[in-house]
Amino acid sequence: MISFQNLTSIKKINTTETERLIKKIILSETKEVGDIVCLFCDDNYLLNINIKYLNHDYFTDVITFDYCEKDIISGDILISLERIVENAKKYNVSFLTEFYRVVIHGLLHLLGYNDKTKSEKELMRKKENYYLAKYKEINQCN
Repeated sequence: MISFQNLTSIKKINTTETERLIKKIILSETKEVGDIVCLFCDDNYLLNINIKYLNHDYFTDVITFDYCEKDIISGDILISLERIVENAKKYNVSFLTEFYRVVIHGLLHLLGYNDKTKSEKELMRKKENYYLAKYKEINQCN
């Protein structure tokens, strides 16, 4: 089951589309959908989580907590909508493009991908771009 909680007033998120994207990615990675919670928050909320649980004292756009068991993908994906607004401006992309990139990034972590080394970052970015393009194709056909 995929559930959503929005703690901000920044944007209303289309959770139906987001859920569909998450399910499609999990299935295309030949995994099963477990329990996933997507929590949308602001920078300060995510900063406090970053400090408390990861000992990182900086802003970030996404944090994941992995509760996966074997091929069943479960976890929490915490996303700062405030950071997404800023990054969308910075990278000159739409809010939705940046939002879905961050959702995909968080989900890829639950699927076992990392981004600590240069080669891991390259693979992560390639996967993000692939699924983002695939998602846009699907939506243009609907």
